Amino acid sequence: MFDDLSERLRGVLGRLTGRGRISEADVDAAMREVRLALLEADVNFRVVKDFVARVRERAVGEEVLESVNAGQMVIKIVHDELTTILGAGDRTFRLAGSPAVVMLIGLQGSGKTTTSAKLARQLIKQGRRPLLVAADPYRPAAADQLQTLGKQIDVPVYRAPAGTKVLDIGRGAVAEAKKQGRDTVVLDTAGRTSVDQPLLQEISDLAKALGPSETLLVVDAMVGQESVAVAQAFAEAAPVTGLVLTKIDGDARGGAALSISAVTGLAVKFLGTGEKTDALEPFHPDRLAGRILGMGDVLTLVEKAQEHVDQKQAGELARKLQRNSFTLEDFLGQMQQIKKMGSIGGLLELIPGMGGAAKEAQAAVDRGDMKRVEAIIQSMTTEERRDPDLLSGSRKRRVARGSGTSLQDVNRLLKQFVEMKKVMRQLSAGGAKRGMLPFGPRR
Repeated sequence: MFDDLSERLRGVLGRLTGRGRISEADVDAAMREVRLALLEADVNFRVVKDFVARVRERAVGEEVLESVNAGQMVIKIVHDELTTILGAGDRTFRLAGSPAVVMLIGLQGSGKTTTSAKLARQLIKQGRRPLLVAADPYRPAAADQLQTLGKQIDVPVYRAPAGTKVLDIGRGAVAEAKKQGRDTVVLDTAGRTSVDQPLLQEISDLAKALGPSETLLVVDAMVGQESVAVAQAFAEAAPVTGLVLTKIDGDARGGAALSISAVTGLAVKFLGTGEKTDALEPFHPDRLAGRILGMGDVLTLVEKAQEHVDQKQAGELARKLQRNSFTLEDFLGQMQQIKKMGSIGGLLELIPGMGGAAKEAQAAVDRGDMKRVEAIIQSMTTEERRDPDLLSGSRKRRVARGSGTSLQDVNRLLKQFVEMKKVMRQLSAGGAKRGMLPFGPRR
């Protein structure tokens, strides 16, 4: 979502870092470009105006302009102010009560139902026992979808008979949670195609009756500045405690995501980064600011690795690298583990200095380069994967036919695998253990 904005900001600020000392005129010129980049990204114009004024005020100080690394100091100022914009409001996620009630509200199509399941999965990781509630009596498909998602993550779904009023659904769900020993109730409430008074009144009544510890407004980040108006309308009707921004992996300009907290005062608590039930991240404004400025987000990368990488396999891989016994079979396993962590482009954005390569890497994946590599390796026998030297000319031709690729593709993969082994052996000899390989053969 922030690719274009990130590229523009990296270009503007990168020119400052290459100059050593900078002048007030340099700062003004850079701020004009930053202002234009933010406005074109659909950031609220008042937020842009305040942001640029604060950055300029700090950047033209004598300590900055006289510094030999003034450009780096300006980048830090931009990062700090961007974090301030993104981090408005209280981001604490509170679960109080027995059971604790979490109510998800928002318009139709914003992603409430999938977010409910994603949140339930997050709660399970925290050691809680959630109950999902289909609290939309008007759209049976929503309840069906929630039940399907509930089965995927092994969480029960409370679904009242057709015609049950919303308040009765909520009260019945709380009673059922107590009966089942569930400590958290997650309500997927009804939505509308637009904000209307009956919807707002229904949400207000439900909030008064159940007293939720969290009322999260689910907002489609791709809608643009309209999402800010939606957030303000909901906040006036119910005690909204925070926001969930969905579809953050989309290709919209992203300005609403940057300005919604600053305009409404509501904290973003979670980001929806994909369709799968594990694609929900707690929101860290400093980390997102780092990603936008190309600084990476190592902490999120480590958290993803800890969740998806088998530590026993990682230890065995390190030993294989030390013994120089890393095989194509091991490489295939590493590729499959990396895929579990998310898109390659998204992962590269988390690595400092690699943000600029994220688009190209994701484009390679979209072209099918990784699938092609997997097909080639899977077309080999077990013995050939473990010892590529067995691959004679006739065997290579057989592998090419079996994988639907060419002899040149097979030879290219084998050559790159040899080069990669050399690099990994050098890293291992230097004491660097790698539990995963964040790269693969390229065409």
